[in-house]
Amino acid sequence: MTDNQDLGITESKEYNTGEWYAEVVQKAGLANYAPEGMSGFIITRPRGYALWEAVQSYLDEKFKATEVQNAYFPLFIPESYLEREKDIVEGFDPEVAWVTHGGHEELEERLAVRPTSESIIAPYMSQWVRSHRDLPLRVNQWASVVRWEATDTKPFFRTKEFLWQEGHTAHASDEDAWEETMLRLDQYESAYEDLLAIPVLRGQKPDHDKFPGADTTTTVEALMPDGKSVQGATSHHLGTSFAEAFDITYSDEDEEDRSAHTTSWGFSWRSIGALIMTHSDDQGLVLPPTVAPTQVVVVPIWQEENQEKVLDYAGSVADDLEAAGVRVEFDDRDERNPGFKFNEHELNGVPLRLEIGPNEVDDDEVTVVHRPDGESAVEARGGIAETVESHFDEVYAKLYAAAEENLDENVRDAFARSEILGTIGQHGGYVRAPWCGEEACETEIKDQISAEIVMVPFPDDEEKQLDLDEHDECAICGESSEETAYFAKSY
Repeated sequence: MTDNQDLGITESKEYNTGEWYAEVVQKAGLANYAPEGMSGFIITRPRGYALWEAVQSYLDEKFKATEVQNAYFPLFIPESYLEREKDIVEGFDPEVAWVTHGGHEELEERLAVRPTSESIIAPYMSQWVRSHRDLPLRVNQWASVVRWEATDTKPFFRTKEFLWQEGHTAHASDEDAWEETMLRLDQYESAYEDLLAIPVLRGQKPDHDKFPGADTTTTVEALMPDGKSVQGATSHHLGTSFAEAFDITYSDEDEEDRSAHTTSWGFSWRSIGALIMTHSDDQGLVLPPTVAPTQVVVVPIWQEENQEKVLDYAGSVADDLEAAGVRVEFDDRDERNPGFKFNEHELNGVPLRLEIGPNEVDDDEVTVVHRPDGESAVEARGGIAETVESHFDEVYAKLYAAAEENLDENVRDAFARSEILGTIGQHGGYVRAPWCGEEACETEIKDQISAEIVMVPFPDDEEKQLDLDEHDECAICGESSEETAYFAKSY
């Protein structure tokens, strides 16, 4: 529970988003900052870790239903393994943490603390694949990685160590590998939209921003209320580059040796940061019932003369909900008044509150209160579990609708450099513009306003494309436009 002096959010989500976010994370009991000298690391508290477990459970079930098997690979990667894929080294070199000593002994070869695991997983995939009968091969690991970021860190959004999953697959054909890439992107999109109540945009990264060594990097992007984008998850079509570097080959039906086509895909606890920032408010954490560690709190309200009957009735309601599989807390603390309890559970993001006083007992009812907006309804005691499930659906729909409205209202078109800069500077959000495909044009915007191309729509996604026949000039340089680009500031 929370101490009285700690209750209440003092910062404003609208005006001091960063400070507000940090306060919610700490006061809602999700995480603490690590000890002095460990800047960029966090201590994940049980309530925060429970959110990650909910995401992990959701995705793990989807992965296993599509023939993925979990494995685990070492935390440390020999430098020589990283060097076998030069693009990985070049892509991650500034962020790699190195181990040089074991005890008092200097190591013969430096060991990298994994920034990603292609270079340790691929060599073993090459041992496991011999024939076309061994394909497709699909492995995934739930682990942590370390990237020694020089930028400002923020709990869950950007930390030097973070939790994630990384999947790695090998296939006989390029088409199969591409289908795999898109399947995982579909599952990531579902995790955001069907679990976290966050609508996303999906597309691919521009060539200069794809995963080192990849043919294509696909992404889902989520817009935060402060107008910045979050790269929600990525799925990479790696082609044969990693297979050639690590000798992942197979004999086909004609006994010819061929290189496999591989993919990798990852989803991190950055999703938890997006969840917190998207839905929470100036009263504290707001969570959809799908992931809330406590979905319902039952708060009995009594006076001395009716205490026993109120507690008995409210306790039976809590028991019925627990028996139905609802994550419920029965808050019968005598030392705290109802107002304190309401505030505390609002701060902690409990989606539904059931208030039960002597009137509810007499009328065989409960009062249901929604966390997002305080809307209340009086419901019959009978069938309470089904009633609560219906209210869960209502709460989820409210959260999704609010996030969807924020996204829909904050995609704007621009057809000149000044329009891109002015729109992002004034409104934030996504700016959709015709682009020539050259990195130098993105760099020009990035240097001016710290915005970048976060997503390029898939060619067949006509709804997200501009009509480049009509808008045939790059908004920045005036040369021929080749693609539609979405610019935004990002976390």
